[in-house]
Amino acid sequence: MAWWKSWIEQEGVTVKSSSHFNPDPDAETLYKAMKGIGTNEQAIIDVLTKRSNTQRQQIAKSFKAQFGKDLTETLKSELSGKFERLIVALMYPPYRYEAKELHDAMKGLGTKEGVIIEILASRTKNQLREIMKAYEEDYGSSLEEDIQADTSGYLERILGSRDDVSSFVDPGLALQDAQDLYAAGEKIRGTDEMKFITILCTRSATHLLRVFEEYEKIANKSIEDSIKSETHGSLEEAMLTVVKCTQNLHSYFAERLYYAMKGAGTRDGTLIRNIVSRSEIDLNLIKCHFKKMYGKTLSSMIMEDTSGDYKNALLSLVGSDP
Repeated sequence: MAWWKSWIEQEGVTVKSSSHFNPDPDAETLYKAMKGIGTNEQAIIDVLTKRSNTQRQQIAKSFKAQFGKDLTETLKSELSGKFERLIVALMYPPYRYEAKELHDAMKGLGTKEGVIIEILASRTKNQLREIMKAYEEDYGSSLEEDIQADTSGYLERILGSRDDVSSFVDPGLALQDAQDLYAAGEKIRGTDEMKFITILCTRSATHLLRVFEEYEKIANKSIEDSIKSETHGSLEEAMLTVVKCTQNLHSYFAERLYYAMKGAGTRDGTLIRNIVSRSEIDLNLIKCHFKKMYGKTLSSMIMEDTSGDYKNALLSLVGSDP
């Protein structure tokens, strides 16, 4: 399935709006959960993981009106560690959250290029436009310029240049693109990176799927294998991510979640970001792909890999097994 179809699939949503919603009693429940000595974490989980993002924004407004305090700041002062990070992530409006994740990836020493690649390669053109707008509003600088200044010079090209609505495929152009990719990589010593970037980052998903088919016929190997042998480092990761997101967005996110938990240690940033950001889009579909790909459910892996309130909140967002 092409990547852009997932945005319109309601069955993918694990966190839905609560029916008969009233923000005032929810705000009161949260206030009581954090008032005095000790915190009732379960009450916080029950409210915030069972409301949509829009509803959480209304709860925050009601909290401010009733108690004169900022809900996110209050949560930060009462909670700690990974659980705090997850709950605070839920309180950001979606585009502002993704802008924050990009900003944090570039802040301080060392850039987390994997985070930048994941977000830029997997979002639609319109979503990237909203993220860029939120980034400028919150941090007073251009996302494109910051990425350019902070990374090795290719990543900003992924930003918003893709044609993600056209389902028209010109077979002649697809063949030409496949031949150009082959000439840019396999056929000559050294790789013409700009050609790879231009084709992979500006063509529509449906067009690229046809290009990948044609490429395999010409090169006798998949586009992924060619990228692996012709490029390296963050450029290789970026190009492979674009290919994976084009072929199947849900499989890509399933893979991100799996490798966030596989082996020693957990990449909590990746786990939190992908569960929070996909919970109101396509997390149910990602769960199905996860089970098919790895023979175990996402929630069973979360249970093995996390603990305490953090685990309970993640499981509540992920919902029942497919």
